[in-house]
Amino acid sequence: MPIKIADSLPARATLEEENIFVMTEYRAMHQDIRPLKVLILNLMPTKIVTETQILRKLSNTPIQIEVDLLQTVSHVARNVDKTHLDTFYRTFDEVRGEKYDGMIITGAPVENLDFASVDYWPELCAIMDWSKKNVHSTFHICWGAQAALYYHYGIGKRSLPQKLSGVFEHTLVKPNSPLFRGFCDRFWVPHSRYTEVGLEDILRVPALELMAVSDRAGVFALKTEDNRQFFITGHPEYDRDTLALEYQRDVDAGKDIAVPENYFPGDDPTKVPIDTWRAHAQLLYTNWLNYYVYQTTPYNL
Repeated sequence: MPIKIADSLPARATLEEENIFVMTEYRAMHQDIRPLKVLILNLMPTKIVTETQILRKLSNTPIQIEVDLLQTVSHVARNVDKTHLDTFYRTFDEVRGEKYDGMIITGAPVENLDFASVDYWPELCAIMDWSKKNVHSTFHICWGAQAALYYHYGIGKRSLPQKLSGVFEHTLVKPNSPLFRGFCDRFWVPHSRYTEVGLEDILRVPALELMAVSDRAGVFALKTEDNRQFFITGHPEYDRDTLALEYQRDVDAGKDIAVPENYFPGDDPTKVPIDTWRAHAQLLYTNWLNYYVYQTTPYNL
């Protein structure tokens, strides 16, 4: 079923070229159904790329989805035209009086900073607090997951000896969970981060349920027992070339960075990466939307 987005959003053309069903606002207004309302707080500097990645994953769902894009006003985005933000993004003040079926909080390249040192941290805390009463289920990604675990449960992050970058094999702790319906016993997910959350810290919180782990990348997926919050430490939404672009950016910046693991054929950065995670990434988002949002959200928000 389609996702409903603004007619002129740049992601629309990309998704339509991929034969993904995108519904314009005009057509959606003439359908007599209530769409799922999903809010995406996009903290990534590459706004348009991230929008497209996540919208692509939301496309294979059982009902029409109405997407709102949210920005923080306490941070000045330098990698996207202000006109794009003014046209397609809303602020917290503009949405705080509304309720949403689902919300996605993305990662951000700030994991080496203390949480309180991030310029939009107070605003993000206010949004996360608001989500507890105004969002039916929230899906946190990478640094967004670390920030939420710290804010809601006091679980800190810890620095890794070097950047974790690559595509890593994972196993299911809860194989019968609807979140993993259709998954293989082992699956691959991209990761790109300098920090992690400790397994022992998570196991000390009774409200949290560990869902999937990786021998190399550590904790991957967990949720609250009431299914209102999901925490994903990797980047299943990444495109085939995302890690390659990040690697080249780090090399150009003169960083001592290793080649992403299990990504380039023969670990040769001149070769085209092989996408080994797309199908499971699609299932992850689809299952969250279907079983934890669509199936359980009240009709009258």
